[in-house]
Amino acid sequence: MESSFKGILYPARLPTFHRFPAPAAVADLVQWFWIPEWDIEPGRTSRQHVIAYPASNLVVQGDGVEVSGPTTRAAYRDLTGKGWAVGALLRPAAVPLFADDPGALRDKEVALALEALRRPVEAAMTMPSGETASDGGARRELAVAAFVAWLVSLECVPSEEALLANSMVDLIASDPAVVLIEDAASRLAVSPRTLQRIAKKYVGLSPSALIRRRRLQDAAERARSSPTADLAAIAVELGYADHAHLTNDFRKYLGFTPSTYRRSAGET
Repeated sequence: MESSFKGILYPARLPTFHRFPAPAAVADLVQWFWIPEWDIEPGRTSRQHVIAYPASNLVVQGDGVEVSGPTTRAAYRDLTGKGWAVGALLRPAAVPLFADDPGALRDKEVALALEALRRPVEAAMTMPSGETASDGGARRELAVAAFVAWLVSLECVPSEEALLANSMVDLIASDPAVVLIEDAASRLAVSPRTLQRIAKKYVGLSPSALIRRRRLQDAAERARSSPTADLAAIAVELGYADHAHLTNDFRKYLGFTPSTYRRSAGET
């Protein structure tokens, strides 16, 4: 399903990847849970390129837990050996639980001492062969259930301001007609200054940066999934002034042009 790979530049290079919707109990805190698993041949590396969602993630991997802040550029991670991760894409309302200033987390990963989260998630993901939940699907479901139970134990009740931050991000991510901060402010019946303030407090990126990330993700997905579509037409469709502005965004944030990306995506 193409939309499942939005933000992933080369889906064909993915390890085994699963996404789970957040249950109602934590729906104000988590957008979704994600679990990659990989088993790379000795001596080989699998490089994963992403235009990450403009959000923070809480990730259990191996023997640790870390929170990763919002990114300002395309990023990659090299996978080797055998491993897994269980992550939660955090909604803005959850960010203050793990960071006083999400802006300070931009393009960073910070280790957290959260053994009460790590232990049950790791136990689920590494359950030995022969036990009831040894198959991958059950292991992953147990890991997500453990993650959810830990979040519920925090007894977090988001404020109205935090829920407004959620609504802002949802609107910008889902509505291509929102191309300016004023568009979002009007739809949410607040001032642009209010959106700027809550974006700084709960996201760590400006509303304009959120809009730019959505357009860039959409442009990359369209360029890859519609290899014969005219790039200039895609630029206009997504609200860019022209093809040159789309190309400039690609160069600035991804390091290559749309046409170069389209060729390389087609070769994977």
